[in-house]
Amino acid sequence: MPPIAVLDKCAYDEASLEQFAPDIDMELDPGIRRFVLIFRRFGIETFESCEGGDGHSYPEPTIRFHGNSGEGFKAMSVAMTFGLPVQALRRTWDVIEGELTGPWWEITFRTKGAATSMASKGTS
Repeated sequence: MPPIAVLDKCAYDEASLEQFAPDIDMELDPGIRRFVLIFRRFGIETFESCEGGDGHSYPEPTIRFHGNSGEGFKAMSVAMTFGLPVQALRRTWDVIEGELTGPWWEITFRTKGAATSMASKGTS
């Protein structure tokens, strides 16, 4: 994989990104799909995403991903390179049945991504 700094972001069209779609049961929300595929293209291990809004799990477009303390900076670099509308980046833990669970990364966006014409394969 080439360094992010030398990438031609125009070379990553819908068809070339589709090979990075996760193979799972649920479809990716159309408003977050392109963002997820870009992250996965650069090795960011996404595990949950949502386009946000009424009737969704999150109020704003959100991607959660695994990684060590540097992975958030990598994701932010990818997002900046591709001009993604990042709102916030967080290192988070949940409390489940009184126990801390995590940490993982969570990145939120100001707006949804443009819906793509890609065939949906799954969610992250």
